[in-house]
Amino acid sequence: MTKLIIQIPCYNEESTLPETLHSLPKHIPGIDQIEVLVIDDGSTDRTAAVALDHGVNHLVRFPQHVGLATAFAAGLNASLEHGADIIVNTDADNQYNAADIPKIIQPILEQRADIVIGDRGVANHPEFSPLKRFLQKWGSKVLALTSGLEIPDATSGFRAYSREAALKTIVLSGYTYTLETLIQAGSKGLAVQYVPVRTNPKKRPSRLIRSVPEYLALSAVTIVRSYAMYRALRFFTLIGGLFILGGLILGVRFLIIHYILRTGGGNLQSLLLMTILLIIGFQILLIGLLADLISFNRKILEEILFRLRKSDYSQKNSLNS
Repeated sequence: MTKLIIQIPCYNEESTLPETLHSLPKHIPGIDQIEVLVIDDGSTDRTAAVALDHGVNHLVRFPQHVGLATAFAAGLNASLEHGADIIVNTDADNQYNAADIPKIIQPILEQRADIVIGDRGVANHPEFSPLKRFLQKWGSKVLALTSGLEIPDATSGFRAYSREAALKTIVLSGYTYTLETLIQAGSKGLAVQYVPVRTNPKKRPSRLIRSVPEYLALSAVTIVRSYAMYRALRFFTLIGGLFILGGLILGVRFLIIHYILRTGGGNLQSLLLMTILLIIGFQILLIGLLADLISFNRKILEEILFRLRKSDYSQKNSLNS
């Protein structure tokens, strides 16, 4: 029996949640059981009561607001605990067209993907401003380079996870899960697919993006931190290589001026700067090697955690059934 759990992180969504719940599919080919899980992220309105009034199967409540990333991770854990074979994450403001849920779980049902993400067509989306389309397009390209995946829509929260993929997903960011989990999926070799999805008219401004500069800064920090964590050797080799290249350029310039053209004099500053850049570059390379060795230990710990979580949730599901 294949169970699908649709998880919905919420923060003060009493007005939009009923429409979102009403739009969810009741039957999907290939799925034997559909359940709904609402994560109430410390709402100060009647979000939790509205969820219960509409008969959701599971409710996770935080006593205070902890943020979208933490709420998303809690939803994954709760869905696994309740025996989900496939987990779909969608927004409480009904941004995504729930009729496309069968479309995004189909590659998982056919065992062609571990994670499927809904592509909103951000580069040409009519409701996005030119600036937002530009940022979304180039942000997706940057993330594609860091993750090694083809990513047309990096920030889409409309996504489906297989049970195995959810067990391997670890959310460390306190801001957003969308970017970090893609870099993580690429480093772990998970099969990620994108499918085009429809969106509904916007009901309210985004609560995650309070200002464009703040969003860009926090997203950049998330990408750099995740890339340094999961691609440590490549990250530090790139930075160290830039310092070494700068030092070599200064060294070549010094040699040309003093020993070939014989026109220079008194360039002690260039030699000192060359030495400093080379020393810093090689130190960064050594840090990269050390970080790469540490990453092996992290991978071992993640594999142990994966096996423990898998065993623990399997035992709980057996007892519940």
